[in-house]
Parts: sequence; structure tokens; C-alpha cells
Amino acid sequence: MATITYKFLHFANLKDIPNWSVQYADEEDLGFTKKYPMARIGSFLVRRKEAIDIQDGIIYKRVTVSTKGGNITIRDQKDGKLIGTKKQFVIHEGQFLLSKIDARNGAYGVVPAIAEGAIITGNFWTYDVDYERINPQFLTLVTKTQQFLDFAEKSSNGTTNRHYLQENAFLNQQIPLPSKEEQEKILKEYYSCIQTALKKEEEIYKCERELSHFVLSSIDLKDVKDESEEKQSSMMMFTSLSKVTRWDTYNIKYHINKEKGTTLLRDLLKSKPFYGAPYSAVDYNKKIRYIRITDINEDGTLSEEKVSANQYNEAYLLKENDFLIARSGNTVGKTFLYTSDIGPAIFAGYLIKFELQEELILPQYLLVYTKTPIFKKWIKNNQRISAQPNINCQQYLEAPIILPTIEKQKEIVEYANRKQEQRIQLREEIKNILEQAQNKFVHTIFD
Repeated sequence: MATITYKFLHFANLKDIPNWSVQYADEEDLGFTKKYPMARIGSFLVRRKEAIDIQDGIIYKRVTVSTKGGNITIRDQKDGKLIGTKKQFVIHEGQFLLSKIDARNGAYGVVPAIAEGAIITGNFWTYDVDYERINPQFLTLVTKTQQFLDFAEKSSNGTTNRHYLQENAFLNQQIPLPSKEEQEKILKEYYSCIQTALKKEEEIYKCERELSHFVLSSIDLKDVKDESEEKQSSMMMFTSLSKVTRWDTYNIKYHINKEKGTTLLRDLLKSKPFYGAPYSAVDYNKKIRYIRITDINEDGTLSEEKVSANQYNEAYLLKENDFLIARSGNTVGKTFLYTSDIGPAIFAGYLIKFELQEELILPQYLLVYTKTPIFKKWIKNNQRISAQPNINCQQYLEAPIILPTIEKQKEIVEYANRKQEQRIQLREEIKNILEQAQNKFVHTIFD
């Protein structure tokens, strides 16, 4: 009998609909390869709920699952009396863990040894794995593919912005299941590429160490750790009164000696510092970029993702060589130098803009200097901890900057530029390696 197809109607068997989502009922074939047998995820994963009552006086490990990475790390360790949700669950090494909130963003992974005995709330699901049938790392790679993420998006619903994955949809989804031997072969090839990428990461760290050593040597600081002349005992700490700039416990670990030719940042500015705009981010309008703390990478470059602001005021428009420093949050002290090749841009409220006297200090030198251990230690010992770390404008004005001659600054900048070129090249190589590894895996399990 001929099969009748309809242009505007779609039919689904009631037994195949795990939730009343029109999106899920209209789910298309994910396009998995037919060269391997198919298996329901629920056939090799079994939900495990090991409940625990959180007790005061006991320290508990809590975890987080990175999105699109599958990495499970320790989020923090807290005394039970500081944990509000008293009914939680214990997880164990080797289990498969996912966040039902961020499953559509790829928050799946295998519990590592370091997370053994950690606790999770009901927003996470943990499963025992049938290791005779599947290596959970193979499942993790499947869940990282865009096709599976699209499925998870369609299988997540909710009445607010927090869309939860429907467990039945997840467990009923079928995936290709090669033999264990074939899985191990696929994983070996994939992780061989990952190891190559990690070696490239080590080369980046080597570049950063070499740059730091060159800068410190150039400004006559051979070893930052020996810079402090403080004498310590197990109970007391001593420091020279002439070096104390703040009368609080934040300023007890590190000081830059005045003999090193330091200049305060305030003496290197040609105008007063300026706080960024209190605007919200919106989609990039292809005209003016909005630079936020989260857009700035540790090395002073910008992320590829661009946004604009929902408002505009010319006062926040950046000019060539404007220098930005983050004043709040976990990235306090992060720095960025604006150049016109970036295109028109304004900057956000948790950043402070500084205009430099370029006849005294090269903006590029200040960017390099603020990436060194010597400046980072100053940041660490001067930030005030309240709800979140912060250093205000007045504090930054008192930041000591070791200022060599312009000629020496140029030498440092030239060396830093060469190292930056090396890092850019290495990052591009890493990106290509990871893309090739992912693409090869995708082609292995999809038609």
C-alpha cells in the first residue's frame, strides 16, 4: 500500500511522544549514520538519586558542568551551614552528569575522580553507566555535536527563561552505538588531536613566561617573589613603615620598592579617569561596538563575539590609545588598549578609561606591564572584597608603575609584539586542530 505524505500535516505515534511539546513531536531524524546499530540512551544509562541531608559543620564539594565542553570541575567547597538547599544528591566518579537547565547548551560530562562524593541539587541529573555497552566519553562527544544540541533545545521547555530538558525525551533518543572496540578507536583518534592541542597550549604558556621574564629583567626585577623584604614568622609579619600605603590587611603581602624608579599612574595621565556607560548589551548593529569586561581576553585582545549598546552617548566613544582597566568582579585588573583598527566602540560601566601622556609612557608598554606578575600582585593586594572584588578609580591612581626610558619601553613592546604574534599563530593552530577533531567525529557518526 502506498504511503501517503502530507504537506501541512505531521503525524507521530503517541508512544513516541515523551512530552506534549509541538517541537518535539515534529522532531526530524538527527541524521545519524546507519553503519552502526542504534540504541536508546536509556538502555545504557540508569538514573541514580543518592539523597543526602546537608549537615552544619561538614564541608561539601559542589560541581559545575561547562557548556559545550563537557568538563566537570569543582565549583567550591562550603560548610553545610552556608548551603541553603538542605536536600541534595551525591555523585560518584565515572557517572554521567548533566544540567537539565543547560543541557541544550551542551552541559554534559563524566564525573572525574576529583568530584567523587560531591553534591548536586535537583537541577542536575546523574546516571550510572553500563560500561559493558558504552564508554561515557563517547556519549559526551555525541552530546557536544550541534545536531544533538538542536535536539536538546527542542526537547527543553518551560514557562520562564529557564528551559528544562525533558528526561523522557533524552532517554528515549537513539544514538549510534559502535562496539566497545570501535568506540575506543574513535576516542583514541579524537583525544590524540586533543593532546596535540594541549601541547600547543603549553607553547603559549611558554611564550607568556618568556615575555614575563624579559619584562622583569628589563626593569631590573629578576625574581618578583624576592621583591618583598618582609620578614615573616608563623604568627607575625613585619614590613617597613615607609612601604605601607594602606592601613588594612589587604596591603600586607607585596610592595614595590621606591628605589625601582616607580611612578604613580596618576602622574602619567593627561586627564581625569572616566567611568564607562551604564547601558545594556544588544545584538551588534554593525556600526558601534560595545566593549564589556567579558569581551576582553587575558592577553588584552577582544573576543570574536560583538555586541552593541541599547543607547549611545558620544562621551563614551573611545579614541586611539585609550586605556581601559576593569574595576569590579572576578576579572578586576584586566586591561585593554583601544586602537582605531578595532572600529568605532564605546565601553561599559565596569571599566575605567585612562588617557595617557604618551611622551612619558607608551600605551603598549603599560598594557604589557599590567600583564606581568608584579602588577597582578598589586591588584591582588589592593582589591577590596565585599560582594565581589573591586578596585575603584582613586585606588588605580595610586598604582605604582615601574617606568624605564622610552627606548627601553620600545624594546619591551617590540619583544611583546613578537611573542603575541607567536601566540596568535598557536591559537589559530589549536582552533584548527579542535575543529578537525570535532568534524572527524561528526562525520563518523552522521551520514
